[in-house]
Amino acid sequence: MNVRFPLLAVVLPAVLAAAGCGGGKKASSTPATTQPTTTTTPASTSPGALQAEAASAATGDIPDNQIYLVYRSSAGWSIKYPEGWARSGGPNSTVFRDKNNIVRIVLRPGSAPTTAQVRRDPSLRQARISSAPAAMSIKGSRSIKVVYTTRSAPNPVTGKRVTLTVDRYYLARGGKVATIDLGTPVGVDNVDAYRLMVQSFRWR
Repeated sequence: MNVRFPLLAVVLPAVLAAAGCGGGKKASSTPATTQPTTTTTPASTSPGALQAEAASAATGDIPDNQIYLVYRSSAGWSIKYPEGWARSGGPNSTVFRDKNNIVRIVLRPGSAPTTAQVRRDPSLRQARISSAPAAMSIKGSRSIKVVYTTRSAPNPVTGKRVTLTVDRYYLARGGKVATIDLGTPVGVDNVDAYRLMVQSFRWR
């Protein structure tokens, strides 16, 4: 049975790792419940929608002493995110962004996909896959992880582009599938921070 995932449109101007997207950093996991800064820019679900600032000074390094807050979506899920990151989108399609880092959660109806179905995911056709889909467990729940790279649109001022490494996870429960993309610039090490975030994802 083929499972179709929504093909995402490119969002300008600003781009989107399991444990493999960027960092040997340890971060504080003390949760709080204050809400992040929000914008009205709609979130999307394709590699092309992961647009970074492409600013040379915005490296995207998440500090060791980063504080994390908890975002609770009215769509029935929650996740920890770094304090100070901006949020855009709505309950079923949410983006957290800071400098050249981006984390995106997209919710859709459906059952848990297989690795074969993930390989055929239309939203990955334009991406460069660097690690094939593989089943894994996150906090005792089955998940599928795939790693890909994507490039940002040019910065409107400098014309620079940013290449992101993105860890994508598929998690499912109760007739819903969450696709979580965690992107960080190539050469930036945010592995520990992104591991904390994806492991904090909860269905409610």
